[in-house]
Amino acid sequence: MSPILVFGFGNPSRGDDALGPRLVEALQSEFAERSVGDIEFLTDFQLQIEHALDLAGRSLVLFADAHVSCAPPFDFRQLVESQDDSYTTHAMSPASVLHVFRQVCRATPPPAFLLGIRGSRFGLGEELDSEAQYHLTSAVAFCRDLLARPELTYWRSRCSDALSLAPAHA
Repeated sequence: MSPILVFGFGNPSRGDDALGPRLVEALQSEFAERSVGDIEFLTDFQLQIEHALDLAGRSLVLFADAHVSCAPPFDFRQLVESQDDSYTTHAMSPASVLHVFRQVCRATPPPAFLLGIRGSRFGLGEELDSEAQYHLTSAVAFCRDLLARPELTYWRSRCSDALSLAPAHA
């Protein structure tokens, strides 16, 4: 099992909702060329209770999803496990997946982060527009940097609320 999990979720048929899976596709293609075996890439339409088991044995987890309310081009935050009502619905929040992991595995979940990529068009059959494509390109570059330095302290320093305090890594 790879120590790093990059998990993009969203519906590829609903416009900008495809940003999470498209991010994973771009990174997977790029990192496959480098033969990097310490990163696993997953996609799904939505998070389910079963995805808690995908966190087992990981040292870092990155969830990626489209968001309508974050500042463009994206927002990056460390997650705190939380029991919310999403575990009783068709789709779960990443924080709830962490909580389920603790309950099922009886262990502390791995450090996990959420990359919310700004989206605005979610209609069935829509494509990514130029703005969403720019946000995706920015997010891919940001993740490339994260994955080159798979260290918890570094990832924390890159969180949106810490970006004004930490110099950007080139």
